[in-house]
Amino acid sequence: PAGQVMPVPAGVDLITAAALPEVACTVWSNVFMTARLEAGETLLVHGGSSGIGTMAIQLARALGANVAVTAGSDEKLARCAELGASILVNYRTEDFVERVLADTDGHGADVILDVMGAAYLARNISALAVNGRIVIIGLMGGATTEINLGSLLGKRGAVHATTLRARPLAEKAEIVRRTREVVWPLIETGLVTPVVDSVFPMHQAADAHRLMEASTHVGKILLTV
Repeated sequence: PAGQVMPVPAGVDLITAAALPEVACTVWSNVFMTARLEAGETLLVHGGSSGIGTMAIQLARALGANVAVTAGSDEKLARCAELGASILVNYRTEDFVERVLADTDGHGADVILDVMGAAYLARNISALAVNGRIVIIGLMGGATTEINLGSLLGKRGAVHATTLRARPLAEKAEIVRRTREVVWPLIETGLVTPVVDSVFPMHQAADAHRLMEASTHVGKILLTV
């Protein structure tokens, strides 16, 4: 549909531009349109080194927010720091709840962008600030869990669960319009940079999948045709 067509940003090559639409629209629609992250607030991004994570870090920093991330290696965290994250948590060796609370002087995260779902929900609530907002966009850690709703009530917290692809065409068009309006200028001025880890020709798609399964990449893995 015409409402979902996006121009290649000035100064960005076509292959790199292919890494932009889904991650930019996902981050803008969830972190800013749904959760309404504001300057001065703290955003916690799970999977900070992913395509969505690297975009979320940069957009949040460009618009004046602080960023905490989780990732599975110190090398990935170092890359997240280069992009602007200031609270870096290796989820294999640290408790992200303890770190986020400690590094925000007990305040917690105002917005949490979560791809884990069930596995992290209770801990996300523990790490959440009063009046905080959790946005669940993935279920990598499962779809079913049990939580104490009292902890959410006490924080006056909100939990949103969203998908991008299932939305009506009019909603998608509005997300695309707002993303082009706000995010594209940040890319064209260099404040936000698409992060591409690797590019494979289509006949090497199996190698690209193996790289993704190894989970050593930072940013997007692209296939060319």
